[in-house]
Amino acid sequence: MTLAIEDLPNDVAALKRLFIEHERLFVEEQRRRESLIARIRDEAAEQIERLQAERQTAIDEAVKAAVAAILRRYYGPRSEAFDPRQLLLFGQRIDQLPLDEASVAEEAGEQLVTRRAKSRHNHGRQQLPEHLERIEIEHDLDDQACPACGCERERIGAEVSEQLEYFPASLKVLKHIRHKYACAKCDHDGYDPNIESAKKPPQPIDKGLPGPSLLAYVITCKLGDHLPLYRLENIFARQKVHIARSTMCAWMRCAGEFVAPLVQLMTERVRQSQVIHTDDTPVPVQSPGQKQCRKGRIWCYLGDEANPYTVYDYTPSRSRDGPAKWLGRFTGYLQADAYGGYDGIYHAQGVTEVGCWAHARRKFYDAQDSDEERSTRMLALIAELYAVEREAKDADESTRLALRQERSVPLLDRIKSWLDAEGEVVLRRSPMATAITYTQNQWTARTTYTTQGFLNIDNNASDARSSGWPSAAKTLMTFCQPSVRTDSVIGFLSPPAKLVGVGGERRRRLASTVDPTLIRGLDTPG
Repeated sequence: MTLAIEDLPNDVAALKRLFIEHERLFVEEQRRRESLIARIRDEAAEQIERLQAERQTAIDEAVKAAVAAILRRYYGPRSEAFDPRQLLLFGQRIDQLPLDEASVAEEAGEQLVTRRAKSRHNHGRQQLPEHLERIEIEHDLDDQACPACGCERERIGAEVSEQLEYFPASLKVLKHIRHKYACAKCDHDGYDPNIESAKKPPQPIDKGLPGPSLLAYVITCKLGDHLPLYRLENIFARQKVHIARSTMCAWMRCAGEFVAPLVQLMTERVRQSQVIHTDDTPVPVQSPGQKQCRKGRIWCYLGDEANPYTVYDYTPSRSRDGPAKWLGRFTGYLQADAYGGYDGIYHAQGVTEVGCWAHARRKFYDAQDSDEERSTRMLALIAELYAVEREAKDADESTRLALRQERSVPLLDRIKSWLDAEGEVVLRRSPMATAITYTQNQWTARTTYTTQGFLNIDNNASDARSSGWPSAAKTLMTFCQPSVRTDSVIGFLSPPAKLVGVGGERRRRLASTVDPTLIRGLDTPG
């Protein structure tokens, strides 16, 4: 306490006693402060040591998970198969498990299985496909005389066997002979003879060298089979025909310009969808004069059932300006991954976000190596969500919506409670913490699919249509900027072919023979 001068005693002895008492209190306070500082310092050191240990553990687990993911990617199974019986290892009651194999849902584009029974194959060769052309080759005896009596033997039957043969593709020259006609009478009378030449069928490249099939073959080899054009140049050279890769590049560019009106029409139809599925994938792009490649982006946009088209768009970066420009004034549901660039689109354009449970599931699947028990429990819950979707797959929208409200919504409530509880106790920055945070951050979007019967639980349809571009990049090594723009335009021809049941090369051949004036008149799908 503080004393005023008038409060001090005049007696010297009393003043000494007061001074000694204040000195004692000061020393005690000093010792108390030093003890408190030492205790705080020790606690801080322990906390720092604990945090450093947790950080190192998290780093070790992250490295372990990354190594496991790499090994699984190159050497492990491709499917994210999950056996719900794994919960038995952690004491889960068996009556709480979805043990019916039919209830294990399709996940990440593939059916989840517990244990696949070995299929029994009949011995012998498989039957050759019926759609292949059969060419009969008859074999007869050189000498039909009986070796015993010399009489001519009669035919009593035949043994028929089939052999699969390959007929190499060949280049042929189509000689277009356009007959010309004139009126001899008008010419004789001194009038205009009205000369007219027959017209050729519509060609993909006006006055160009390639026919529709050759152009379709080049496109299929590059985009469907991921075959670089320099290899295709060597393939043609084996037939003693030189077609420079630069020439084929020009053909591809002309093909892109040819189908551009059709792509624009498909784009407009996709924008009319109630829900658009989108995904992006990186591709290496090399600019002229630049040795180092940079990452461009191919964006995939897939329409709904009423507009079953897939179109691609190339952007030089992953900026949100790319999808924002492509979507234009679209209003509806947009199903995508958790990329933050879409957030501005959701807020500014009145678009409703729909999350993807396949992406969330993949996070927990990758966390199995560091936290198997929690991962297995969450994978089992997600498998139950997909079991509902499998049951509702062939139902109409109203029935599917009712089933989701009855069964999926309570499941989602259980998942949310589990995430909130476990998120408080898991090690920060661990793969499990990353998976939990990733799922929680997009929770509203992940539950949106239960509000409409036409929405999907995941974005696998769009992911599957983007998967070909990384494979092409690995094979072709790199794209140049004009090439990747052209390829993104022409690339639409393959995914729709899967929907209508027409092979990729045939689809491209059909597209390359359509009169451009007819494309502008299309207004219906199919």
